[in-house]
Amino acid sequence: MPQKIAVITGPTATGKTRLGILLAQRLNAEIVSGDSMQLYRGMDIGTAKPTPDELAAAPHHLIDVAEPDEEWSVSRYVEAADAAVRDILSRGKLPIVVGGTGLYIDSLVRGLDFCDRSEAGDACRAELEGRYDEIGGKAMLRELAQLDPERAAKLMPADKKRIVRAMEVYLLTGRTITEHDRVSAARPPRYDAAYIVLDFEDRAELYARIDARVDKMVADGLFDEVAGLLERGLSSTARQAIGYKEAAAALAGEISRGEAVEEIKRESRRYAKRQLTWLRRNEDAHWIRWGAKPDFEAALRDSTAFLAAHGII
Repeated sequence: MPQKIAVITGPTATGKTRLGILLAQRLNAEIVSGDSMQLYRGMDIGTAKPTPDELAAAPHHLIDVAEPDEEWSVSRYVEAADAAVRDILSRGKLPIVVGGTGLYIDSLVRGLDFCDRSEAGDACRAELEGRYDEIGGKAMLRELAQLDPERAAKLMPADKKRIVRAMEVYLLTGRTITEHDRVSAARPPRYDAAYIVLDFEDRAELYARIDARVDKMVADGLFDEVAGLLERGLSSTARQAIGYKEAAAALAGEISRGEAVEEIKRESRRYAKRQLTWLRRNEDAHWIRWGAKPDFEAALRDSTAFLAAHGII
């Protein structure tokens, strides 16, 4: 049977970090980050990374494990996070995955197979990316349609990353990515995960907290952080993170700082909506919806009772 783990997730600015630490302290557990951008060293303010005091309050894994110019994919995250989870379980402790990157967390829990990550896979990907640049997205998508019409119908010519990935899977495995995903989805999950989802009863309260968080990030030095990172070099993945992309545009003179701040708020609110849409698909998740103000002591009692009912503690 799959081993049991806990997950604390939810949209941005809902208190996941604090509840995760409280629960880890209560249960003598360890935290594995489920955030795709907190992996990167130096990306602290814009990712709302746990503070040094918070990191010291409970053991954390998968935070500050990559340089900002490194490329980390979901497959690389799953490989590293799975190793951390297995290590924690081997020591008789409970792993608590805490974060809001639903694809990363669900891929870890389900144990998805991401195919070849060898040198051959890297070479194949590089060649396909070059071909995309040479012939263009429309032509590349037509080629994919000959191999995997089902997946091609879901993509747009500008979606270079997914077009290349679909072609890569077919060339390396002889299977379409549609077939690969279907087989992966039918496979039993790697872990028996109890999901706790944080949200607010009033959507306006969530959005107000997101806006306030962005204002605090700016006051704490977000633009200076981004300027320093740009000097060091940012990977294409890190460069697209909300907060970093907009701040970089302002630093380049493409938009004003005020416009960048408003864009960060807008994109953060949109991201929260997408996170909620993703999370609602999980019918077994246990939701904790805050009123006007989070009650962490009540949430700690509620979470502990839920995990006990799930057989985790």
